[in-house]
Amino acid sequence: MTFLENMPRVLFFTGKGGVGKTSTACATAVRQALAGEKVLLVSTDPASNVDEVLETRLSGEPTSVNRVENLFALNIDPRAAAAAYRAKAIEPYRGVLPDAVLENMEEQLSGACTLEVAAFDAFTELLADEQVTEGFDRVIFDTAPTGHTLRLLSLPRAWTGFVADNTTGSSCLGPLAALEKQTALYARAVEILSDENQTRLVLITRPDDSALKEAARTSGELLELGITNQHLVVNGMFKATDANDRVAIALEALARNALSDMPEQLSHLPVSTIAMSANPPIGIEGLKTFFESSSGKAAAEQERVYTTPKSADLTRFIDGLADSGRGIVMTLGKGGVGKTSVAVMIARRLAERGLPVTLTTTDPAAHVHDAVGQVTDNLVVERINPVEEIERYRSEVLADAAHLDDDGRALLEEDLRSPCIEEIAVFQAFSRTVFNADNRITVIDTAPTGHTILLLDTAQSYHREVLKRGDAHSEEVTGLLPRLRDPEFSRLLICTLPEATPVHEAADLQEDLARAGIKPAGWVVNQSLTPLEVTDPLLVSRRKREADYLNEIASRHSDVMYLLPWQENGLL
Repeated sequence: MTFLENMPRVLFFTGKGGVGKTSTACATAVRQALAGEKVLLVSTDPASNVDEVLETRLSGEPTSVNRVENLFALNIDPRAAAAAYRAKAIEPYRGVLPDAVLENMEEQLSGACTLEVAAFDAFTELLADEQVTEGFDRVIFDTAPTGHTLRLLSLPRAWTGFVADNTTGSSCLGPLAALEKQTALYARAVEILSDENQTRLVLITRPDDSALKEAARTSGELLELGITNQHLVVNGMFKATDANDRVAIALEALARNALSDMPEQLSHLPVSTIAMSANPPIGIEGLKTFFESSSGKAAAEQERVYTTPKSADLTRFIDGLADSGRGIVMTLGKGGVGKTSVAVMIARRLAERGLPVTLTTTDPAAHVHDAVGQVTDNLVVERINPVEEIERYRSEVLADAAHLDDDGRALLEEDLRSPCIEEIAVFQAFSRTVFNADNRITVIDTAPTGHTILLLDTAQSYHREVLKRGDAHSEEVTGLLPRLRDPEFSRLLICTLPEATPVHEAADLQEDLARAGIKPAGWVVNQSLTPLEVTDPLLVSRRKREADYLNEIASRHSDVMYLLPWQENGLL
């Protein structure tokens, strides 16, 4: 394995959702620990599933991994980090300031800015504070899907510049004293990320066009951040062993053609490949054999009778949307489960019926334009662009602040340069998109799960704040949660794959939605082998294993399940 040779102390694993970042990161951590290194594995993904893969319950502190000596792991939980951040900021003033002032401080520190900067602080300390990771021979980061990761990696530079240029001593988080104390640590983080002797960035991809394009885009943006020590890992390589299995032949050809047309941006990178496995790499024993070339062979298993539940009719779902002629459809789920493909398919079918449809995305790593292909009549394709939304937000806020004196305006302009502003601006754009769905159907391809949940958390906190203050755009914001909770207006589809981790993460997402008072319209199980005739041993083994997860969905998670067969282009 090229990327495992001459490794520096810090490794980052990133890439498009669902390509196997966590599996590869965990397998690398296990391999190095078994070789005698003391390893710390860190997940920065708000929707982390490292616990399940390592079969160990983790927290925000290093936890010893079951059955692997020398291996420790932790999850950076944004909510827990934010709670700790608030406590640290407010505690010195308890008993000093009035309770009303403390309550106001807590309210100010309850938004998306605090979530982001708190998680960022935890990440930066693990990356740059040698005392925090002292005693570990190696630190491995399993990161969130690409868009969130790029934002995370850009934050050290962004915050360093913001603190250095700030002249008012204030930010969206209040006084800058705490941030100033961290400036040296932020600068150190930038240095480590850019030093190939200290950090290696491992780009994980699948052998398909979409994942490779995303990897190429990520590689270019990382180079702009000064991160040059990049290695490419192609996960899930498949070789057919049955020449009569059309699905197997198509799957092998798909991988071969995608790699032969690899984007130029990736051509200079060292490349490693990992074979497709019949079994999901969950558990220590599976991780130990993850890098073996024989993992592509079908697992030996006893013959068993298996049944699968009946699929609901997605055409009837689309018929219901067409009859209503208004509202939103949201596709949600773990990265790489086909949210974009499902969103594009629904939008195109509605547009083909003559209905006015908008297709948009909240994903920072948006690739909906690539997936939609040629735009048909009645279909408008948009994207919530963070750069444009930040500029729109700043202009609107400054226009509403014409009454401020020079000092007040300077303070406000300083505040609007904060890296935290992006979350607020994107939230407003999301609210506006939902608000404008009264006279057309809007299909929203959302970011991978963790980012989406943060967005919905923002919706709740802003809803409360707007009710108190009566801000501009209050109708869009206050109407957001009631609309998301209205099943006649909002149809949320949880997308997944017939595999352990995507199904279990989808179940967690459904619980989070329930806490916000939102009920999904159903589950979409994408790229399933179950409806297909396959004879290749590896594919037969994988199809049998799908039955367990399909039955789990039907019996425990949802009364409505739409089963979509594997397609070469991911679309129906």
